[in-house]
Amino acid sequence: MLTCPICQQALSALDNGVTCPAGHRFDRARQGYLNLLPVQHKNSREPGDNLAMVEARRRFLEAGHYAPLAKRLAELAAGYAPARWLDIGCGEGYYTEQIAKALPTADGYALDISREAVRQACRRHKPLTWLVASMARVPLADASCQLLASVFSPLDWQEAQRLLAPGGGLLRMGPTRQHLYELRQKLYDEVRDYDDQKHLDLVPDGLQLAHSETLEFVLHLDDAQARADLLAMTPHGWRASAERRAAVIAAELEVSVSIRYDWFQRASFANP
Repeated sequence: MLTCPICQQALSALDNGVTCPAGHRFDRARQGYLNLLPVQHKNSREPGDNLAMVEARRRFLEAGHYAPLAKRLAELAAGYAPARWLDIGCGEGYYTEQIAKALPTADGYALDISREAVRQACRRHKPLTWLVASMARVPLADASCQLLASVFSPLDWQEAQRLLAPGGGLLRMGPTRQHLYELRQKLYDEVRDYDDQKHLDLVPDGLQLAHSETLEFVLHLDDAQARADLLAMTPHGWRASAERRAAVIAAELEVSVSIRYDWFQRASFANP
């Protein structure tokens, strides 16, 4: 199902990598991933999350703070029973691994533009096809996936629609207005609300919202490292002032977690 990121022809296995009929070749890294992000598609030398952000997210998630979120995501994915699925913007692979365990017989793919993130992710679940690639130029064939997962990640809706098979869908997980509200109150003089409706306005014709639900709980962070990691893995780690970040790290924090799950289904009769 892989396609060349340069010429879009089908990729086939060759030695320790893949190649296309035009002769473009991509080697598999020793960690197991394929780097399908050509230099001409990069907007910086090392795009995406850096090592510090990846490590902060890994520590926070492996401590179990967001375990209920991952559990519900995996349950929803399993309910749709896709034959092939893709996690777009997989990060260091925490949520991807939960989906993979819930879909043991499905053909799974995961990508991120951050090489550091994918290096970490490769250690989690070997049977998956891990890719360094652009979310705006996903190197998979048209209509190749029955399920796309997008977790706390930017999304190219037109690319998502191209990838979905008829009857397939996009499972999106993202914040509501209440998510981390108490944290944002401590960091900013004026708290800007998330716009729950914003992503709905971008949904293209041919995809429709078929299911939506919200999961909420209160998180008590009594560990300074956990509070520092939460800051580092979010945009607040660089948007807020150093003084306010230090104050958050120094004191215990009780914060609301509020996440919305949406399933956008492609009509079985729609054109790509």
